[in-house]
Amino acid sequence: MLLPPALLALSAALLARAARGAVTVYGVQGALGVVTASGTPAYTSDTAAGTAVFDPATFAGPAAFNPVILAPPPPPPPGALSTDVLLQLPSSASDAQGFALSAPLAGPFLGFSIEMSIVNQVIGINSTYVQVPFLNLMALVAERSGGVHVRVGGNSQENATMVQSLPGGTVIAKAAVPGSATNTPDVFWSPELLYMLSNVSSLVDVKWYLGIPFNETTQLRLQIAEYGEAVLGQNILGFQVGNEPDLYVSHGHRPPGWNETNYFDEFGIVVDAVDGDTHIPMKGNLIGPSVSGTWTPEDIWNTGYIDAYASALGALAVEHYPDNNCAALYPDGGFGLPVNPQDVFANYLNHTSAQNLVARYVNSTSIAQSAGKPFLMFETNTASCGGFPGVSDSFGAALWGVDYAMQMAYANFSGALLHVGGQNNSNNPFTPPPTKMSFFEQWTVGPIFYSTLVVAEALGMSGASRVADLALNNGNIYTPGYGVWEDDQLARLVLLNFITDSSGASDYNVSFTLGGPQFGETSQVPPNITVKYLSAESVSVKENITWAGQTLGTRFQSDGTLQGEEQAVIIPCDQTTLQCVVSVPAPGAALVFLSDQALAESTPTTTQTFPTTAMTKTIKTASVAASVLATSNGDSGADRVSLSSTDKNGLTHANGASPFVNDALVATIASALLVMCIAV
Repeated sequence: MLLPPALLALSAALLARAARGAVTVYGVQGALGVVTASGTPAYTSDTAAGTAVFDPATFAGPAAFNPVILAPPPPPPPGALSTDVLLQLPSSASDAQGFALSAPLAGPFLGFSIEMSIVNQVIGINSTYVQVPFLNLMALVAERSGGVHVRVGGNSQENATMVQSLPGGTVIAKAAVPGSATNTPDVFWSPELLYMLSNVSSLVDVKWYLGIPFNETTQLRLQIAEYGEAVLGQNILGFQVGNEPDLYVSHGHRPPGWNETNYFDEFGIVVDAVDGDTHIPMKGNLIGPSVSGTWTPEDIWNTGYIDAYASALGALAVEHYPDNNCAALYPDGGFGLPVNPQDVFANYLNHTSAQNLVARYVNSTSIAQSAGKPFLMFETNTASCGGFPGVSDSFGAALWGVDYAMQMAYANFSGALLHVGGQNNSNNPFTPPPTKMSFFEQWTVGPIFYSTLVVAEALGMSGASRVADLALNNGNIYTPGYGVWEDDQLARLVLLNFITDSSGASDYNVSFTLGGPQFGETSQVPPNITVKYLSAESVSVKENITWAGQTLGTRFQSDGTLQGEEQAVIIPCDQTTLQCVVSVPAPGAALVFLSDQALAESTPTTTQTFPTTAMTKTIKTASVAASVLATSNGDSGADRVSLSSTDKNGLTHANGASPFVNDALVATIASALLVMCIAV
């Protein structure tokens, strides 16, 4: 019989406890928050509505559900912003001499990185219990971009070990690592994990990145690649070798002095092992170096890495976050005073943020192109160490995500993955509810998830889109814009407005013409254009966000489907003045479709949804404290020193012994759970 989710979670906790004599509590700083007798959090989604500043000092719940509302930056003074923008664009990419267009973007661009230690919460419990909201969310992206790329890995992949089975048929179990600098747990995974991912791919066009453990290279564990290829086949995109190796010394994974040359040598050990493993038939799909910023990519290229391992590499990758909230999460971690989120909010609300983030990698994207390799941003988000409450989960983050993704596309990245951690992260694109609530129709979709929908529709699914930063409005940092040429024709525009101004004085109008003598083309405009808007009241809000009039709901109220009727605005173009005029609200983003074909390609005619067949919260269902399950990862602060945790605040074992999995122990726990299940 299928065990209830809480009981399955309990089995993982029991496994860790039996193995080393202690239950590891991941991630929640303080209590889970006030919970009513029915199991519903006492704070409600209404708390976060509106634009009023709200920062309760007493909130002690998971960061993913924090109610913090920050003050939006004030609008620029009158006259500082041109609200009437004239734009003349070549209709053909071949005539775009004044614009530096990207190379064609093949395949889905903006996807997700899911920490391995939380797959049982986010994706599913096993191959027969897959989270319906997760399927619905993936379908939304896949139907707009022709698929979605998802990585399962992160810090927790490094200590992952395969076991043949786990209690209740679940996919993973966790045990704390004594003395671990990052306190990332040992993850024990069963092949059921791969069958679950395969079942997801059979329902939605999802392809996967996985990670080969790299915590030590004297006894490699290649089962994730052996079983991964056997089970997932063509749905495997590649295997990461080393997650942020430039942080290994500070995390205690390697001795002091371990450097780029050592990484080069040890990567070669994995390459040789994979080449000699007959159970890994597909070669040439390893991914590295995945440095986070302590080392630059050039530090790795200078070792001869690309030439030496060209035949083994499927893609080159980096990981980077623009900031970190580590001082707040680790008061004794040597980070100084915590950052006030209000002080950094404005940093995300201008075009300079995206430009500076991407500029450091322009040389490497060029090197990757010369080598014929995709270049990936393998893990990113607004900030590491869980993000900033009120910033990472605001509408401003959604606008930032669009700008950042489009800037990466413009700079010849091949794709980017937004990281998903546990309930102690403010920056999650989506978060399951606390375990005392139902798993269905009570998810929380973060504002940054809307970025993936906008970018998917902007780039389309042809694999032939080319992007240019238009330096819109004389390069004004609050009103950036992009052009997307597809199959040589200008197909779409992406126009953003980072300003919050309810008066309407900071809305701006873009009047554009296609072609002109300077491009060797006849000036023209289409009969009409169609515009979809990403909208909210303020950059500060977390809810009441809409994409083309539809919403994914408020906190604890989403099943992963868009609610409401789609509202696309049709705007006639003036055939006399040869101008089309688009208004961009403050704040908001406008996606402009210049042809019916471009609109049709990006707009699903039907949306695939998935019903739930599982019943939760039945009478006498076993439960476990949500704080035990609130795992969280994604700490990628490039400058951090040794930390106490990445699975925040996990407890080390009292006896200091190494965790292990014992078949007899597994059988004992499974028998106990069977008795418990029969009893309820």
